[in-house]
Amino acid sequence: MIVNRTILTLDEFTLQQLRAFPTATGELSSLLRDIGLAAKRVNVEVNKAGLVDILGDAGAVNVQGEDVKKLDIYANNQFMGVLKHGISCAGIGSEELDDVVVFDDEVSNNSKYVVLFDPLDGSGNIDVNVSIGTIFGVYRRVSEIGKPCTAADFLQAGNRQVAAGYIVYGSSTMLVYATKRGVNGFTLDPSIGEFSLSHPNIKCPPSGKIYSVNHGNFFQYEKSVQQYINTCQKKDKTNGGPYTQRYIGSMVADVHRNLLKGGIFMYPGTIDKPKGKLRLQYECNPFAFITEIAGGKATNGKQRILDIVPTELHQRSPLFIGSINMMNELEEYLKQA
Repeated sequence: MIVNRTILTLDEFTLQQLRAFPTATGELSSLLRDIGLAAKRVNVEVNKAGLVDILGDAGAVNVQGEDVKKLDIYANNQFMGVLKHGISCAGIGSEELDDVVVFDDEVSNNSKYVVLFDPLDGSGNIDVNVSIGTIFGVYRRVSEIGKPCTAADFLQAGNRQVAAGYIVYGSSTMLVYATKRGVNGFTLDPSIGEFSLSHPNIKCPPSGKIYSVNHGNFFQYEKSVQQYINTCQKKDKTNGGPYTQRYIGSMVADVHRNLLKGGIFMYPGTIDKPKGKLRLQYECNPFAFITEIAGGKATNGKQRILDIVPTELHQRSPLFIGSINMMNELEEYLKQA
């Protein structure tokens, strides 16, 4: 087998980035490699989910009131276990757990970072073989190093993230992560079992042709959102259209597509759920960080997502995210409200 040595693996890339900062400790690089390891373990189970007793419900309900899938539990345990046994994480918060988990040991207490993650976004699509994913955000602790991390470490605004990313388990498995230096994508090469750099320096196109929204809730949205959706449908070639509606129902897949091709993803609040459904800390903040670094924009309809200071671990938020020109156009409608 001929190996292309011009393509960097995730480990090689993170180490190369580390060289640019002689005073860096390498802790964040180690943390990202741990996340890559957990992703590879989850990927194995996702790929054989139809062949083993791992599909379907686990018979439990998570803190969000949603049925927990068996693969949700497996993914949560893998990410939590890998981060706990590493040397770079002081504790975690997971969408699947009621409260944070503090890794109270000598090594973890001296770690600088905590991680918040959604172990398996879109898990309702597991049984029908639709792309699903993992979302994560990394924060530098505000609590004293050398002591156990605290709740305050997990209730920071999204602009305090030092890194964020997601993994798509689809036709190929891809890990995308962002630091303030840029956004890079790595595709899992099954021949060597490594994530390899496939999408360097990702930039979100300023405009696109795709809008992603659940049309089934159209009459539950506020009038300004309805008007924008109508505009998306009525656009013609003279004003940048026509737009195409694409909605997978798996946020990772929808936002990933729009990040690469240009587009806008909307998950507004509704009459029944004015605060929205998406979790601020596990879904909105990581994607907002990634999208902004790539040149896009993310708001809750009233303010920048990354400026929201959370008051509770499982806080929900509406989300509008995507190409900057499309977001600016949307905001003109929202301002009228």
